[in-house]
Amino acid sequence: MSTSLSTSGYTSGRPPIADAGPQALCAREPRVPAERLVAEMVPPPRFDSVRFDTYNPDPAQPSQAEAVTVLNGFAAGLGGAHASGAGKKRWFSKKPAAPTAPRGVYLDGGYGVGKTHLLASLWHATPAEPALKAFGTFVELTNLVGALGFQQTVQTLGGHRLLCIDEFELDDPGDTVLVSSLLSRLVEQGVALAATSNTLPGKLGEGRFAAADFLREIQGLSAHFRPLRIDGQDYRHRGLPEAPAPFSDEQVAKAAYATEGASLDDFPGLLEHLARVHPSRYGALTDGITAVCLTDVGPVPDQSTALRLVVLADRLYDREVPVLASGVPFDKLFSEDMLNGGYRKKYFRAISRLTALARDAKPLVSQ
Repeated sequence: MSTSLSTSGYTSGRPPIADAGPQALCAREPRVPAERLVAEMVPPPRFDSVRFDTYNPDPAQPSQAEAVTVLNGFAAGLGGAHASGAGKKRWFSKKPAAPTAPRGVYLDGGYGVGKTHLLASLWHATPAEPALKAFGTFVELTNLVGALGFQQTVQTLGGHRLLCIDEFELDDPGDTVLVSSLLSRLVEQGVALAATSNTLPGKLGEGRFAAADFLREIQGLSAHFRPLRIDGQDYRHRGLPEAPAPFSDEQVAKAAYATEGASLDDFPGLLEHLARVHPSRYGALTDGITAVCLTDVGPVPDQSTALRLVVLADRLYDREVPVLASGVPFDKLFSEDMLNGGYRKKYFRAISRLTALARDAKPLVSQ
């Protein structure tokens, strides 16, 4: 499905000709039709090929290997007929009987322990056609409800075998109630659920997910989830070098011009542009981009801007788009107050992911 883009030198969703120079994300104003939101509810490109067999459990963390075993069994149990009897007419029943056994798993663990890898592996391992399985972040799910409406979303997802929700947001009570209500309706239809979540504001602890918080916030749904704890350290820094130091403006610009399909923006301008583009369109904002090149990277001025940057970092990481930057290192993007506040886990995740993408971008300078 096509996405309408208003750009300079980029209007058709295809990369420009080689001598057109780098594109500017700030020149893009994506319009994403609702049907694309549904069609794209699959594991992101970074997780296209992940499977349980490609997850490498840390020998020092037995819970990781146990999670693989449990999730394998959970996926196998989703084969056969749909739990609600989908495909059969239920002439004498107003609604499907709710399943009595837990039909959901909740992956509980800190950032970087491979929860998304496991969640995507569960999606791939579930014996059902892709059209009967959905995978998306909490934000993408709320955007879907906004685009389709509540009832249409229930009808669209109600025949699915499995719905995987990555990064279930617990920091917005309104959205939490909305999605909890949606999931309740889907459970009644026999849809199996799997989720990870973000830490509630004020629940800093070890910076890890909190199963008790998740189960309390989704209230009536808690009986449908089996918490599955996954311990470990952030794999993106396990035995890997520190993020490369930022490059000069000249190096970044030169690499952008030498890399086909790259974008080139000054960081302050990009932050302003993100305020004018709905976060549901950040994925489309990067369509066709092979590398993001940023100059004059500096500390993010406020929390609203910071949260938008977190969403962009997630979309770039999902799509494995390297990020080459000048200015301050990525671990200096967020203030101490932000890193000690209620959204600290989101900011640490963004730093971790941008750091990984900065390492991926380092070879671009030598081209």
